[in-house]
Amino acid sequence: MNKEVKQKMEGKYPPKISLAAARVNAGFLQDVAAVKLHINVATLRSWERGDTSPTYEKFMEICKLYKYPADFIFCGKRSL
Repeated sequence: MNKEVKQKMEGKYPPKISLAAARVNAGFLQDVAAVKLHINVATLRSWERGDTSPTYEKFMEICKLYKYPADFIFCGKRSL
């Protein structure tokens, strides 16, 4: 078993979660998160459903707002 897999199993890495789950875990409603990100609620909803994806820059802004590492958030059908 490689070191990274072992660390994940030991809980040293946060679990991979969806964009919506990251928002909820950070304590934001969709409308509040959208205002803080300077986007329309419909845009955030579309990202959370996986219909569209944010730009890399906006995704990094989301991670900062939600205080969750980018490597562990699934955005749309894939992670960015």
